[in-house]
Amino acid sequence: MSALVEIRLRKLPPLIDYARVLQRLFSGIRFLSTNSHPRFDLRKLRPMILKRIEEREKDYPIKGMLPVANEVLAARKTLYGGVSTLIAHIPTWACKHCPEVYVGDGGHLIRSCSGYRRHYKNKLHTWMQADINNVLIPVEAFHLQKMFQKVIEHKERFNYDRTPAVVELCLQAGADSSDPLQVENSSDQPSELTEDELRTVAKETLQAWETLRSGVRKLLLVHAAKVCKYCSEVHVGPSGHEARTCGVFKHEKWRGKHFWENAKVDDLVPPNMVWSRRRQDPAILVEEGRNYYGHAPVVVDLCSKADAVVPSKYSCMMKLDGISKP
Repeated sequence: MSALVEIRLRKLPPLIDYARVLQRLFSGIRFLSTNSHPRFDLRKLRPMILKRIEEREKDYPIKGMLPVANEVLAARKTLYGGVSTLIAHIPTWACKHCPEVYVGDGGHLIRSCSGYRRHYKNKLHTWMQADINNVLIPVEAFHLQKMFQKVIEHKERFNYDRTPAVVELCLQAGADSSDPLQVENSSDQPSELTEDELRTVAKETLQAWETLRSGVRKLLLVHAAKVCKYCSEVHVGPSGHEARTCGVFKHEKWRGKHFWENAKVDDLVPPNMVWSRRRQDPAILVEEGRNYYGHAPVVVDLCSKADAVVPSKYSCMMKLDGISKP
């Protein structure tokens, strides 16, 4: 028996080999003891952290963003006035059963209508005259008296006014406007415009569109805005509200609660993409050529129909040099 044990012990590798293996495995790894005393006492830091949170509104608004906010408000006013003038002189259509918009004579024949509440799909559109809300999709948010105020509860949702999200973003950035909701009325525009005058309006409108989107992009880098992950609800502020108005989960256990994430430019200023008819396309766009036609934001397409020069960044999506249907 002792001889057998001695043979087995001889077959075992020396202990120093295990020590070297463990040393190589755990080299560079730092082990912290759970009983070690922390360098900072969080209980002593808690009052300072709470005080910093309460005083954070003193850092806002940022003076450097004030010219950007005023520029965005001015661009928004110019944009609404220009679009009102252009849709009065250029045929612009909106579908009766879906949000589809088309700029051109008589609408198109592409089967892309999703119907009322998506009851049916891939049907022909029923066109009617478009208004400014069909072209510029309104996006509203709760108007806050202070940027860092308490979260709006569900029962308090009717105690706050609803304002355009872009205007609310500019107001929180420090913009001062006596009537920020006022836009130019289309009735104040002349009933008849020459081609040169219409081209000038289109050029100013397109410039206002680019200025508005670039300004909102700059403001979102400094001021927080939230959008629901499952619906189009937007809230301008460091945190979302508690109003249970999300229709996706109204029958679930969340009871219409929103799921917030950081908002982008397209959430506050929707591009509203439309089919864009080019010079080489037929007079009426048909279903067979839908893979060859281009797209563009409706404001860009509307301005291009008035001979405004479109920025080169839209050339790819508009397929300006592409072929029509074979």
